[in-house]
Amino acid sequence: MSQFTAVFDNNTHSITFIDLMNVQQMGNNSNWLKQTIVFTLFTIISTFSWGQAYKTSTEIGVYGGGSYYIGDLNPNKHFVNSEPGFGLVYRYNLSTRHSVRATAFYGNVYGDDAEGKTEAQVNRNLNFKSSIMELAVGYEINLFKYRIKDMRYPISPYFFYQMAYTRINPMTTYNGNDIALQVLGTEGQGTSASTKRNYSLNQFTIPLGVGIKMNLAKRVAVSFEYGIRKTFTDYLDDVSGVYVDADMLRAENGPLAADLANRSLEGTNGMNRGNPNNKDWYSFYGVMLTFKPFKRDICDFNHTL
Repeated sequence: MSQFTAVFDNNTHSITFIDLMNVQQMGNNSNWLKQTIVFTLFTIISTFSWGQAYKTSTEIGVYGGGSYYIGDLNPNKHFVNSEPGFGLVYRYNLSTRHSVRATAFYGNVYGDDAEGKTEAQVNRNLNFKSSIMELAVGYEINLFKYRIKDMRYPISPYFFYQMAYTRINPMTTYNGNDIALQVLGTEGQGTSASTKRNYSLNQFTIPLGVGIKMNLAKRVAVSFEYGIRKTFTDYLDDVSGVYVDADMLRAENGPLAADLANRSLEGTNGMNRGNPNNKDWYSFYGVMLTFKPFKRDICDFNHTL
């Protein structure tokens, strides 16, 4: 089923809806990535210039909620296997419609083939978990006029898009121990059987999401938010391509790499280890509590969208 997000054009004041499932197929499209970066930077810079005519206000706050992932070990079940997530939030309100935001989030994700719905997935018998450390900056659009502290504009839905640096670290549980997977090259990375190097634990991601914000008290607001992260890696779960020769992997990357590469219960039966055509995704969802530390207000935003 398609998932849509809205992108706001600051110049034309128009909203475009993007099919996220189609975007998911564009992980290798460098032009799309470049256009996203340019569009985000242009929007932020132009909005800062536009906002000079208005007094601005700052919000700072905390975030608490959950995180989960979508990938080879959990192909399509949202909110399943959610883990606690938390973070810090900074908003720079340029007007009653526009904000620049910076966030620092931390969470964990995991997946386990033992919880799969198909015999093939259960037979594959892989599991993973990874911490997610994310630093992001981006743009937030209020659909209604909103101003913290002002009960004339007390509530608004919003959507956001950001650019983020994300640190991942896929691990698996084996014989009661947590084993880091990236250094092992379980799909032959760094061996004579593959031209691939070990994937990076440092990733660029694009957070996209929606929420609703409302005033609670003088200079205090709450936001309920859901965001999904477009990644450009298929190794958040250390699973992507095909099984490589076990003897070769044992000889070149060590016996532990061979043991963890193929943990199938009844053989691979000609199946691939993963699906390299779909990149992994992860999500954060939860509640943000923010407050306005300074008394200065933003001016009324008189432009009509």
